[in-house]
Amino acid sequence: MENFNFYSPTEFVFGKDRENECGKYVKKYGGTKVLVHYGSGSAIRSGLLDRVKKSLEAEGIAYVELGGVQPNPRDTKIYEGIDLCRKEGVDFILSVGGGSCIDSSKGIAAGVCYDGDFWDMYEGKAPVSAALPIGTVLTIAAAGSEGSGASVVTKEEGMWKRDIGSDIVRPRFSILNPALTCTLPAYQTACGATDIMAHVFERYFTNTPEVEVTDRLCEAILLTMIKETPRVIEDPNNYEARANIMWAGTVAHNDIIGVGRSQDWNSHKIEHELSGLYDCAHGAGLAVVMPAWMEFVYKHNVMRFAQMAVRVWGCEMNFENPEETAVKGIKAFRKFLSEIGMPINFEQLGAKEEDIPELVRKLGVEGKTGGFVALSPEDVAEIYRIAVRAK
Repeated sequence: MENFNFYSPTEFVFGKDRENECGKYVKKYGGTKVLVHYGSGSAIRSGLLDRVKKSLEAEGIAYVELGGVQPNPRDTKIYEGIDLCRKEGVDFILSVGGGSCIDSSKGIAAGVCYDGDFWDMYEGKAPVSAALPIGTVLTIAAAGSEGSGASVVTKEEGMWKRDIGSDIVRPRFSILNPALTCTLPAYQTACGATDIMAHVFERYFTNTPEVEVTDRLCEAILLTMIKETPRVIEDPNNYEARANIMWAGTVAHNDIIGVGRSQDWNSHKIEHELSGLYDCAHGAGLAVVMPAWMEFVYKHNVMRFAQMAVRVWGCEMNFENPEETAVKGIKAFRKFLSEIGMPINFEQLGAKEEDIPELVRKLGVEGKTGGFVALSPEDVAEIYRIAVRAK
């Protein structure tokens, strides 16, 4: 295990009806005028936005609103939010929605405190050095942004998808009411589950030896998702299953399962170009990319993939031919994704093989990019081609 520091300052407020307490937590963390940032009309139709505003009003906290966040959040909405916050003297941002809304809120929070173009930070031209404090009311278990310092945003001009990572934009508090996820369509639920599992796999496939504790934590989350995802698809109102998934999503990405070990993240980078170009759901793109990545890299450490097959998917270990076990595990993962309604190849996602050169170009790989296995542009292209052929 490698040396590590672990810092996860977010206060998690979990359970039924906890959104009614958001005003109290905004006040606790110093908010006096709030930008309430949200996505589609569902927050309005469900009455959630009204409950949030009532809670703020009960604490005497002023607020302004900015809705309209899209999946794969856009830079244009962030520019709008930065201007609004500066004009209104906002000192706290409350995100009411899923990962896209939270990521947009993080972009606004950092952008308000930066003299230049906020996109500089997403392109790596400037560090995130300051940000307005953020709180969240989570409505979908998926991205884990409610407990992480990560944010992924799409630049509309050219549809470039880039990210930042900084503890400065970790939410001060996050309200997690699993009941708010019960109205999600099965497809969105499955996309979220896929994203959660991908966050675990990005950490699980490591070159660091002797990481048994975090291996077992990773496997526990994966086994939970394998059990609970079919349950909520069959019964969307299963609160207990929803609760397990929601907490799994948070734990999967606040990095408690990633400490002391090298991580990969190439699958996420490769997928970002799919959702950037085709505007598909991030989880759906990961369902296509991640098993293809596994097929391409598993020989780098056959025994780690065999371990996954046995511990996570219940495959029998073939000690004479561990490669056979490893391949069975990858197939079991792809089969599970298909069974919960996810696409598993380019055709099902709506992607085109002829776009592979453009996908590789936009990824911007120069030479080799690190991770579990260092990938060249030609390697990335082959991973995309495996995704084209997948069945």
